[in-house]
Amino acid sequence: MKPSFDIEDIKAMTDPATYEKAVNLYNKQKVIQFKKDLRGCSAKVISTEVYNVYVDLHQCNKGDCNCYLGKQDIFCKHMVAVAIYAVMNGKALSTKEQNIVKGPICSNKTYDMVKEDFDKIKKDISSAMKHIKVYSGGSKKWFAYQDSLSKGCYLLSNIISQLPVNKKSSEILINLLLKLDKKLSTGVDDSDGTVGSFMYEVVGILEQYAQINSECINAFKKLCDKKIAFDWKYPLIEILDKQ
Repeated sequence: MKPSFDIEDIKAMTDPATYEKAVNLYNKQKVIQFKKDLRGCSAKVISTEVYNVYVDLHQCNKGDCNCYLGKQDIFCKHMVAVAIYAVMNGKALSTKEQNIVKGPICSNKTYDMVKEDFDKIKKDISSAMKHIKVYSGGSKKWFAYQDSLSKGCYLLSNIISQLPVNKKSSEILINLLLKLDKKLSTGVDDSDGTVGSFMYEVVGILEQYAQINSECINAFKKLCDKKIAFDWKYPLIEILDKQ
């Protein structure tokens, strides 16, 4: 049975440090005696000790490991390494598959986008936004819901990190922030701050844009007459006022 997740799903469910350690274990062939059944996969992972690991094939961060973190139901590096093996089946990871972007970064590139690039970015953003949805369900669905929010922010971070620094990209990010603000005020349960923290990171990217390319500041004008539920827009308004 093939896993229901892929490498990008695994990245979205862990942190950069844990993922890097897991990749190292995988690359050094420390995942051994790998087996699958109808629901999950099991393996031994050679680390400071030999650990027994099980990962659910439907949800990569569900399973168990007899290491210190695994016993606390934390998605440890051993579970991550086994999840990677479930996807890759022992094949080598590409550079892209090994790298992880957990938050948005400024590309520092200043080229103009062609229409095809712009259309693809809008499509990719719409796809990622589907993971940031209204919460409906009891406590049993809570952690899966939070995982969905994390995945949405992770996917958006990857998109943003590839954007060139120009007015068009600034407009894309302003529109994204307005959509996220609306989602947070109409049913998205962000009690752990995943989406809110991401939004302030995006504001930080826009602040960098303004320093690199002053034309980006013109995109901030759209915020002047927009009512928002949260106060993220004010650092951008301040930059606009100083222009």
